[in-house]
Amino acid sequence: VNWHLTPDEAAFIVGDADARLLVVDPEFEALGRAAAGERPVVMAGEELDRALGALGSRTSGGPVGASPAGGNMFYTSGTTGRPKGVKRAVQPTVAEQLRFLARSGHPLGLDGSGPHLVTGPLYHAAPLGFAVMDLLNGAPVVLMPRWDPSAALQLIEDRSIRHTHLVPTMFVRLLRLPQARREAFDPSSLSVVLHGAAPIAPSVKQQMIEWWGPVLVEYWGASEGGVVTLVDSAGWLAHPGTVGRALPTYEVYAGDREGNPLPAGTEGLLWCRSRTGKQVFRYHNAPEATDRAYAGPGTYTIGDIGYVDADGWVYLSDRAAHTIISGGVNIYPAEVEAVLIEHPAVADVAVFGIPNEEWGEEVKAAVEVAEGVEATPALERELLDFARQRLAGYKVPRSIDFEPELPRHPTGKLFVRQLRDRYWRDRDRRI
Repeated sequence: VNWHLTPDEAAFIVGDADARLLVVDPEFEALGRAAAGERPVVMAGEELDRALGALGSRTSGGPVGASPAGGNMFYTSGTTGRPKGVKRAVQPTVAEQLRFLARSGHPLGLDGSGPHLVTGPLYHAAPLGFAVMDLLNGAPVVLMPRWDPSAALQLIEDRSIRHTHLVPTMFVRLLRLPQARREAFDPSSLSVVLHGAAPIAPSVKQQMIEWWGPVLVEYWGASEGGVVTLVDSAGWLAHPGTVGRALPTYEVYAGDREGNPLPAGTEGLLWCRSRTGKQVFRYHNAPEATDRAYAGPGTYTIGDIGYVDADGWVYLSDRAAHTIISGGVNIYPAEVEAVLIEHPAVADVAVFGIPNEEWGEEVKAAVEVAEGVEATPALERELLDFARQRLAGYKVPRSIDFEPELPRHPTGKLFVRQLRDRYWRDRDRRI
């Protein structure tokens, strides 16, 4: 459970999951006990060790590996409503599930060949999932208590880190370290740097490849189905902007809202088809939401918009829920964000639609300025001119809000609703 949540938000997840026991880190005891209500709470540390020991002493009979497998249930981050628990299909036994997870790391390069650095929170599917795959293949796992770009570089060198996972905002912060610190870093131990979870500006990725070498591996997927597409640095340089091609277990195509395929190169809702034809996941306590996600056996969407070219390379435009419709024209915030983040004064940016009586919606940008930069009307004019030189006029924000800090989830996802809702409050529509 995400420790950034309020007690009410955490209690919703605990209750929706029908949890029978809550294990809590000591530093979050107050939040944990508030979320647990009347449920029993076990504190991580010696208390948990004793509880597990007592449980083990009562477990007799066949080996654990032959027992039915359970699995993680991650809750969606709730950027568009109440979070939903995602239950993936699991293997019949514990032993088979562990072997499945280990094998799942192989296409990603997570072969256990060296230490794995976890830079993000373990309550999110990607950092935990990738770490477990590598661990089950034999890799030691190094955990960062919190993200710090300079500390990450030091850990990579000190521990000869082989594999890690980052999100694009982390790359931006790494690139903004002092030049002397960047030049002193030795990236030679790294072989795989996975990234995904949010769109990346091409210029940011290009700079990272030039700095760290061809070790970046981009994926596209979600908590629902895991990794669906993959592209290494060489593939991305040959096809800039792609998020890769489908793994052998999947097919990806652009289609309409009913799942009917569109011609190659045509933008639409991206659909993932499992080649096994089985239900890959379901939403806990939400059968209607599960039904809406599927267009047939094993074919589902996570709401991303994009296209697939004739050679199978997948390109993302944006999330369907984030699309701005201004004067009947679709505008994808990710495209505008990718331009603004290139300006050296911008540390982070979010783009979203706000009400406009004539056009329905207009484009608004929220910007967190870089350290040492002053947010002024002159800077707003400079950023808008910067955008006009690189974007069609209808995509350029009408105005910019400067924020002390954008409400970004540690996984890289942005809580756009917190910025957007202040403009739509007291209205009878949300688009």
